[in-house]
Order: sequence, then structure tokens, then C-alpha cells
Amino acid sequence: MDNKEVIRLEEITRFFRVGSEIVRALRGVSLSIKRNEFVALMGPSGSGKSTLMNLLGCLDTPTNGSYWLNGMDVSKLEDNELAEIRNKEIGFVFQTFNLLPRLTALENVALPMIYAGSPKVERTARALQVLDDVKLTDRVKHKPNELSGGQRQRVAIARALVNKPSIILADEPTGNLDSKTSVEIMGLIEEIHKAGNTIILVTHEEDIARHAHRIIRLSDGLVSSDEINTNIRMVGYYQDHAPVK
Repeated sequence: MDNKEVIRLEEITRFFRVGSEIVRALRGVSLSIKRNEFVALMGPSGSGKSTLMNLLGCLDTPTNGSYWLNGMDVSKLEDNELAEIRNKEIGFVFQTFNLLPRLTALENVALPMIYAGSPKVERTARALQVLDDVKLTDRVKHKPNELSGGQRQRVAIARALVNKPSIILADEPTGNLDSKTSVEIMGLIEEIHKAGNTIILVTHEEDIARHAHRIIRLSDGLVSSDEINTNIRMVGYYQDHAPVK
């Protein structure tokens, strides 16, 4: 595996049995993603996009083929091993935020570090740092129902960053936001990328995908196109702020 690669998929298939039928969700996907790439993954319903996202996020394993993440073949790991890899290597950002309602912003952000076994002083300091990076220093004690949708997504992004993962996997991160807030969140994601993070953005919206430097499209369980985005849309919303670390 190239030492500049963070991800390599080799002939990945994923089949599901539904009743008496076999659904071939992925039919031989091969691709590589290098460190600090910003990739959009697109495809219509039934294209295999969600299945591929679950595999990339170590939420599922392939039927056949190999998935190398940071030089480790994770395609044959057991569930407990996958959970450890997920917490260490992958930061998730979801459309629905997935914040725990009874916890404050600070506590939500610190959760992955609890699972990693980090001491309280260390996780509190790191959680405060990333909340400051996403401009939420004044909201650290607020619970999710006391925050706007955009602020909740910022908390989710801070949580994704807290363990300094190899990749950020963002699944429709603006799907529940209005257009103005979507622009702000995409500006923040661009700044995270500029700071050196590898971003995989899953979206069905062309306007959102145009922020990525590379667009991979799926159709019928196969990669139908894999192209460099020659018309990158840079929002620059945070251009006057310090980059997210």
C-alpha cells in the first residue's frame, strides 16, 4: 500500500440475502484515497452508496475483497476490533447530528475519548480545544435542545475531530440545515480539510459535492466515474479565522 494512501479498496463486493433473493449492493469496487484528499461520494438510491459508506466507516465488512485503512486490512476484522478502529481512525458527521440529548456540548464531544480510555483532564482539554476551533466556546455547557441546527452540527464536527482521526466521514452533513447554515457548515468542513484532514463527503446534492476536489459516482454497485473536480467551489466563510487543528 502506498504510504500516501489512507484508504485502498480492492474488488470489494457486498451481497445481502433478502428472502430468497440475493441483492448485489456492491459488485467489485476498487479505489484509493490519499491523505488530505477531499472526496465526494455520490449516487442515486440503490447505487450502493450507503453500503460503501458503511464499509468505509467500518460499520460493515465486505462479502469479498480487501479494505486497507492506514496500511491495515480491516475487511476481515471482528466486531470488537472494528469498533476500536472506528473510534481511533474515523470521525463521523451525520445528517441527524446523533448527539445525546442529556449531555452538554462538551460532554458529547468528549465521548469518543471516554471510549478510547483517555483520562478526564486530557479529554476535557481536548474537547474544549475543538469546540473553540468550531467557534462554540460560549456553548460548551448547552445541551442539544438549547442549540440551533447549525450549532448542533458544529458540536458533531467537533466530536468527529476530537480523537484526531485519519478520516472524517460526513454523511449528508447539511441535509437538515437551511441554505445559509449549509454554506457555513461547508465552509467549516473546507477549513478542516485545509488543516490537513482527509474528508469523505457522502451526498446526493450536486451543489454540496462541488466543494470536494474529487467526485466519485456510483451506479448499480460499481464506480461509474471518478473525476477531479475542475470547478471547485470554495466558500471561504472562515478564511479570516485560524484553521481547525
